[in-house]
Parts: sequence; C-alpha cells; structure tokens
Amino acid sequence: MRLISEQAGTRSRPWLRYGATTAAVTATALAGTRAVRTDSTWYTSLRKPPWQPPPQVFGPVWTALYATIAYAGGRALGTAHDRRRSTRLTASLAVNLTLNAGWSRLFFARRSPAAGLAGTVLLDLSTAELIHRTARHDRTAALALVPYGAWCAFATALNASIARRNPGT
Repeated sequence: MRLISEQAGTRSRPWLRYGATTAAVTATALAGTRAVRTDSTWYTSLRKPPWQPPPQVFGPVWTALYATIAYAGGRALGTAHDRRRSTRLTASLAVNLTLNAGWSRLFFARRSPAAGLAGTVLLDLSTAELIHRTARHDRTAALALVPYGAWCAFATALNASIARRNPGT
C-alpha cells in the first residue's frame, strides 16, 4: 500500500492505483481465509444464533465487498490531490485491511469469540473512519464502502451473539 502514496503521478495512472488496491485487498482476503475453518470441530460445536447466514453465503458476500473496497480505494486515491491526503488515505485503508484480516486470526485461529469481538469492534471503528476519510476525496467511493460498513456491523452483532452464547471459549 505504501507504493500508492509514494508513487508520483498515480492520478494519471489509474492502473497503478487499482492494481495496488486490488493486490492489497487480495492479500487481505487470502490472509483471512487461511485462518477460517468453518468445518472444524471447535467451530461446529459453538452455539450460534438462528439468524446466522449459512456458511456458503460468506464467500460470495466477502468477494463482492472486497471488490468494492479495491474499487473505492483506487477511485478515492485518484482524487486525493496532494501527497499528505493520499498518504493518510492509504494509511487508513492499510489499517482497515490489517484489522479485517486480523479478525479471522482472533476468532478462528485463537478459537476465541471474545477476542474476535474485540477485533471486530476495532474493525467497525476503522471502517467508519475509512468511509469518512474517503468521503473527503470522493463521495461515490465512500458510498461504495457503505455496504462493507453495514456488513461489518452485522458481523459484530453476530460475533457478539456467539460470544454471549459461548462464554469461556
């Protein structure tokens, strides 16, 4: 992600912006996916709320959300008219993607719904900040991130319900 803010002339080279944001989002998705084990004995034994979507829903939803994050990031960086703003937007996106990938490790790899809940609350805050910062540069890009923010809020509610139903795990 650092390449985006330091590369001169990225506004004139959209392929560089979109390529960098797509690469960062893809790395996030791969890092997160490596930790997820919905078929593990631990996960299947957890008590979950009846409103949890079936496991096969998560892949397509996250694929669409990751695509919008890459699009919104690339678009907003194209409208960040100075190095300082571009650097701040890049940092905001990098922090958000790090928290995004980190949730899977907290919840699944550590087998801790409580740790996952702490991580997803931080992700919610980061996502709200990312949408706010993106809106300063490009309203369309910020609007593209709203479904991501909504899904993260839903994921927080789901994680909270699982943590509440499974104390001590």
